[in-house]
Amino acid sequence: MSYNYKKSYKSAKGYTPLCKIGECSLKKLEFGIIELDGGESLDFYTADKETAFIMLKGHCNVLVNGEKWENVGNRQSVFENRRAESFYMPIEQNLTVEAIDAIKIAVCATPITEKTEPQLLRADRVPLKMLGRVPFQRETSFLIDGTTNAKVLTIGEGYCTEGNWAGFPPHKHDEDNMPTECIAEEIYYFLFDPEQGFGVQCMYTEDGSLDEAYRVKSDDLVEFPYGYHTTVSTPGYQSYFLWLMAGDYQGFNRKNDPDHDWVK
Repeated sequence: MSYNYKKSYKSAKGYTPLCKIGECSLKKLEFGIIELDGGESLDFYTADKETAFIMLKGHCNVLVNGEKWENVGNRQSVFENRRAESFYMPIEQNLTVEAIDAIKIAVCATPITEKTEPQLLRADRVPLKMLGRVPFQRETSFLIDGTTNAKVLTIGEGYCTEGNWAGFPPHKHDEDNMPTECIAEEIYYFLFDPEQGFGVQCMYTEDGSLDEAYRVKSDDLVEFPYGYHTTVSTPGYQSYFLWLMAGDYQGFNRKNDPDHDWVK
């Protein structure tokens, strides 16, 4: 029986961990969701992990080191604004999130040893790029990378053009062959509009030992510990995925499937 790399989030108040090191297929990435109603607050401790908080919905205040970052967040849906606001926290950091209205935050983390500094990341610093071409076109934002205080995490958001593929040709990053390819784990977390939409997430290895195609719906995620992966969205729906990576190098060092590399 093959391992199920897909997980689903069920709405819940507070912090819900979905991928924890030692309890999932990943060794370098953790992921969870914070949901609060307006007026509620949550204390959070980052422990041994640098942690990025991506505002999916709503607005909050963040209390950290005696400072108060006010009104963080700029949308009520990921489809409303494609330049998300976020905030980054170092290891061993206590913080408090105060919800102004109903909030939903993606929490992305990876273990590091270096102590960095907290950082508020407003929308005006987020680059937005159109990648690929029809029929494998998507608009991608870059939220957390080497231009921020993060040392390992690389995070962004992808918006598939309706009915198109994303991440094609299929690519992987599971071998140390720099500068072409590095070892990096990844997670995709999906949302669709209208909400009942879906996509298909493929992941496979050249030898066929891994060969999966998951139907992914809103609030589903897929872990990529290794292997080639590519995504397709359905016609009629807006398709979104948050992507987060952690590995030996920060950034994009990946290898396309040689069978399909000619398509690019």
